[in-house]
Amino acid sequence: MLSRKTQLTIMKIISMFSVVRGYNIPIIVVAQYLSAIFILAPEKRALSVLLDHNVFIIVLASALTIASGYIINNFYDSKKDLINRPNKSKIDRLVSQKTKLQVYFTINFIVAIIAFIISFRALLFFSVYIFLIWFYSHKLKRYPIIGNLTAALLAILPFFAILLYYYFRLPFEEIINFQEILGKIFSHATFLFLLLLIREIIKDLENIKGDIANDYKTIPVKYGESFAKKVITTLTLCTLVPVYFLVDVYDVAYMDIYFYISLMVLLLFVLLLWRAQTKKHYLVLHNILKTLIVSGVFCIVLINPEVLIHARAYLKI
Repeated sequence: MLSRKTQLTIMKIISMFSVVRGYNIPIIVVAQYLSAIFILAPEKRALSVLLDHNVFIIVLASALTIASGYIINNFYDSKKDLINRPNKSKIDRLVSQKTKLQVYFTINFIVAIIAFIISFRALLFFSVYIFLIWFYSHKLKRYPIIGNLTAALLAILPFFAILLYYYFRLPFEEIINFQEILGKIFSHATFLFLLLLIREIIKDLENIKGDIANDYKTIPVKYGESFAKKVITTLTLCTLVPVYFLVDVYDVAYMDIYFYISLMVLLLFVLLLWRAQTKKHYLVLHNILKTLIVSGVFCIVLINPEVLIHARAYLKI
């Protein structure tokens, strides 16, 4: 039988795990590594990318920054979450606001140290990233459009950390050859950005009661649910542009299957969107988008599945 003190400690660990959304961070880690292996450094062996200590530090710094971002976001949203997520809020409140801030500053200090190990540029990148997350949580998320745009942008910034790492390591004569890879990564990023932006507005529809109570001027609060649905529909149509470039202009091999399926899912998504009226309906739509985003991460493997075959053969040797 565990003592009361041990039980309380375990509950606080679970609470902090809930605050930092520890179930989301591994997806970001996997996405960064897959982007590095299959898009940014396809000429290298997968094992050499995995064993690159600089890549590991960038991924670790990204994961820690995202975790600290969830903490500060939870800190400012504690009142709103009591209305929108009462069950999760009960777990999150097992850790005091003071402790959350202490963990937040500690994590950011660690990020600064490990980023500096790579370069001053890495330190500057993550310092700006940390500041933007704080500024978004403290101010920007209360405003329509700019709050949604910032949230979506912050979600894709970790991928640009990996991109900049490989870009600045290139010899000058190879930078021109890197242009196609840049086009491919920006097309991927645009598609992901649009999905994340749509998800942010869906979250606003889902959490409209808490936003109204706490004076958050989101798109549904300020302009109405119908207008928000029109914006989402327009953004969904905009996904056709990056999909066109990824399927017809750049070579994504078998991953084009994912993009064709995504378009069919998004068509169904729009049909369900205009029928949605309750929080439960918007939660279903939110989960559809989350599934689409997560599956897109793992489908990066389809760009060049031979990499895995070669890696497997190498390990046997």
